[in-house]
Amino acid sequence: MRVGLTYDLRDDYRAMGMSEEDTAEFDSIDTISALDSALQELGFEVDRIGHIKALAARLVNGERWDIVFNIAEGVHGRGREAQVPALLEAYDQPYVLSDSVTCGVTLDKALTKAVVSAAGVPTTPHAIIARDGDAASVKLDFPLFIKPVAEGTGKGCEPSCKINNAAELATNSARLLQRFGQPVIVEPFLPGREFTVGVLGTDADAYTVAVMEVVLLEEAEAALLPKKIRILRFPKIAKNVFTMKITIIKEEIETN
Repeated sequence: MRVGLTYDLRDDYRAMGMSEEDTAEFDSIDTISALDSALQELGFEVDRIGHIKALAARLVNGERWDIVFNIAEGVHGRGREAQVPALLEAYDQPYVLSDSVTCGVTLDKALTKAVVSAAGVPTTPHAIIARDGDAASVKLDFPLFIKPVAEGTGKGCEPSCKINNAAELATNSARLLQRFGQPVIVEPFLPGREFTVGVLGTDADAYTVAVMEVVLLEEAEAALLPKKIRILRFPKIAKNVFTMKITIIKEEIETN
């Protein structure tokens, strides 16, 4: 089986002049090589396609793959994570992982909260600051936490994002608005441990793969997680997380 691998390589965009913060969500060559090696060990032929423009050119030229393994983040717009899935769908090219609708909704935290709340999943109250002056209308109790509404990988999250009073809310939300050019989401500050749960499948067929805990190092800012010093724990999971994930996907492809 020939597997195309789509991704955004940090080094490529840094060479184009993008900043470290702008490329925070993109992958290192080590990550891509690990995915490539794990797929090959499972017997797949791997074709490293790269970013959306490389993908588009090859699709236009008539190239196809048995399946595409997509981890591309996209560059522009709040729908950027949906761009590669949407392009693959337009060319009827099979791929794995989340579809364009899921990716289009979930990057925007306010949209995500609206969808999951409508489905009956508990979520914290929130407010949106879309322009200077909106902070005065926020009616949530302090302490609060603010961040860009449509970013990931901790972009924009730093000590000043923990808000203790109205003055801090006005000042620091204005700074994020200016810096990221998008609305700011405001939520109650929630102390405690941080977990990510991997899920595969849809509706009744969905199941959890594993639980990942993000652990603060001793030098981390109090109550916050600097994006460069994450430690990942995979309790009750195979040593090679890439191999485990890809093995599950392989089984689904062969049985469906």
